[in-house]
Amino acid sequence: MADLDLNLLVALDALLREGSVARAAERLNLSAPAMSRTLTRIRTALGDPVLVRAGQGLVPTPRALALREQVRAVVRDATALLSPGTPTAPERLTRTLTLRVNDGVIPLLGNALYQRAREEAPGLTLRFVAEGTEDVESLRDGEVDLDIGVQGALGPEIRVQRLGEEPSVCLVGRASALAKGRMTLERFARAEHVVVSRRGRLRTPLDAVLEEHGHERRVTAVVPNLLAAAALVARTGALAVVNGGFARAVSTLMPVRERPVPLPLSPIVVAQVWHPRFDRDPAHVWLRRTVKALCDEPRRLLSP
Repeated sequence: MADLDLNLLVALDALLREGSVARAAERLNLSAPAMSRTLTRIRTALGDPVLVRAGQGLVPTPRALALREQVRAVVRDATALLSPGTPTAPERLTRTLTLRVNDGVIPLLGNALYQRAREEAPGLTLRFVAEGTEDVESLRDGEVDLDIGVQGALGPEIRVQRLGEEPSVCLVGRASALAKGRMTLERFARAEHVVVSRRGRLRTPLDAVLEEHGHERRVTAVVPNLLAAAALVARTGALAVVNGGFARAVSTLMPVRERPVPLPLSPIVVAQVWHPRFDRDPAHVWLRRTVKALCDEPRRLLSP
């Protein structure tokens, strides 16, 4: 890679990430013809096609695959080295910070965090992106600054800070018959259930707990996110099992209310995670401290 300058390495990294000239061009704010010319220069410098056509798309060559991690590391380190120093005072910060959250966190935390940013760090832009693969690589590369939610398996170097925990509750429409009277296990099991699953799964761990108590439930709808579940139960006689913090927050926005789940369910633990290379970055420090402080406010967000 001796003949590749930093700009070509950045372009090569984008091409290997996207597997598409058009998407790589969009990533780098270039035109597609300019990116095509850059790919030609990269091919000449490496003496390798780098990307070859396969059906309707492009796939990397073995040489490109072998270089991918090395290129990514060089670009990441060079970007960090050449980035200008960040002012430490929050009011002087001018950055875009990317937070990966599920839609349940937005009504729970988004408004308060937005207001705090406007008051203390008005130069910051908060970019909320939806959960997807939840890959650790996006934290390592800085594509995601902070991940907030229920955390799964993480890389050994990833920092984790517990924000709090919430019980599971039933979310029902205020006009629903389920909003009145005692929520017994039999009544809960007989109700129409709306399941939240990004992957469209009908069955969740709740079904196993129900079966242990001699009951089954009927799932009548599956939706991809919590807000969709709330919107659905608001006007129907169905219920959805959600975390208590989300139920409290969404009940101020929609005609819904929370009811207890008549089962012993483990609380939902929420944490924020980030890569240690941002441990001392002033913008990241402000963001993490602010998120934690907001979550520690009694019953406003997550209850510790």
